[in-house]
Amino acid sequence: MSDLEQSVLAAADHLVEAFARHDRTAYFSAFAPNASFIFHTLDRPLTSRAEYEAEWSLWEERDGFLVRACRSSERHVQVMDNVAVFTHRVETELEFNGEPTTADERETIVFERIASGKWLAVHEHLSRHG
Repeated sequence: MSDLEQSVLAAADHLVEAFARHDRTAYFSAFAPNASFIFHTLDRPLTSRAEYEAEWSLWEERDGFLVRACRSSERHVQVMDNVAVFTHRVETELEFNGEPTTADERETIVFERIASGKWLAVHEHLSRHG
């Protein structure tokens, strides 16, 4: 695995680990402000990080949303200059209004390498697995 692929995996690990801890600050800092999001659980795309943050807040307030754990497997990285595509299978333990549930999903995250060399997520697409 190349150094570039390793650096993308490190960025993906940071994002997934922050999500698994329900660490909003660290999680959202992994995304560019103009990132876009497509989630099978929503009826519309989210066209900015701020829009996703507002949706997350709504889930917390209205639904008692809490991430308990998250496991990433079947990981693959494709690097093309300053863009990388990370795909994986993600199993997430969640809680809604105190009731635990588990989600088994596929996810694609597109990263862009910014001038500092850091990889930021610019697009996330989450779909059901199976």
